[in-house]
Amino acid sequence: MVWKVAKGILIALALVFFLLPIYWIVATSFKQWPDIFAIPPKFVFRGTLVHYLTLFNIRPEEAAKFGQVGKSLFPPRFLNSIVIAGVSTVLSVALGTFSAYAFSRFRVRGENDLLFFILSTRMLPPIVVGIPFFVVYRALGLIDTHIGLILLYMTFNLSFAVWLMKGFIDEIPREFEEAAMVDGYTRFEAFFKVILPQALSGIAATAVFCLIAAWNEFFFALILTSEKARTAPPSIAAIQGTSGINWGQIAAGVTVFLLPVVVFTFLVRKYLARGLTFGVIKR
Repeated sequence: MVWKVAKGILIALALVFFLLPIYWIVATSFKQWPDIFAIPPKFVFRGTLVHYLTLFNIRPEEAAKFGQVGKSLFPPRFLNSIVIAGVSTVLSVALGTFSAYAFSRFRVRGENDLLFFILSTRMLPPIVVGIPFFVVYRALGLIDTHIGLILLYMTFNLSFAVWLMKGFIDEIPREFEEAAMVDGYTRFEAFFKVILPQALSGIAATAVFCLIAAWNEFFFALILTSEKARTAPPSIAAIQGTSGINWGQIAAGVTVFLLPVVVFTFLVRKYLARGLTFGVIKR
């Protein structure tokens, strides 16, 4: 009984520790300007939507009160994040699933070396390869383009997708697709009608991790874009007025930025829970 109470207290403390920053960001996005800087901090306050309205250019006259000059650039750059992260995630998961199936079901010469080479693309920190990518992208005309960031995010997430999906496909018995091919299915048909339905949980888990990696990426979005293809993370960091940093609008931008990933994770939660525990119990 004592252990159960202690465990409950520890879980509650952990939830407070991890959720307090999120609560503070969301609360700040609804606070009026004096309440944001109040000492001691206010946990009970009169809310306002002014930061969201100015963030989306709904009430531009309010922006002048916070020293904001011109329109907010957040809406088009938020849309850029949705397009770039979404397309790169779909491509990463699709190509990663096909590649993982090939490694899982066929004998590939130098398989271990190839898998290590694929994984090695994630070993270098972005700042190390930032200048080479900038030089190559400038030569190819991919600076400040959507396709440039999509290809880059897909490349970095592909290694993760291949390794994760290979583990899921390895756990699916070969007998399933062999029985389908005995019944007259081609290997391609067996893959789509037998393997993919069994691997949905793994695909969901892989998609969530790839989406989070592409959605939160900051460095390449900062150095490889300027206007047309810039995503939300560098834009949120650059929000400020003539009188200083507009913390209320930054908090509103962060809150809005969190929502798509939270919604996507909620929608695939059924498959995600199975995917994260897939293969724990062996046959």
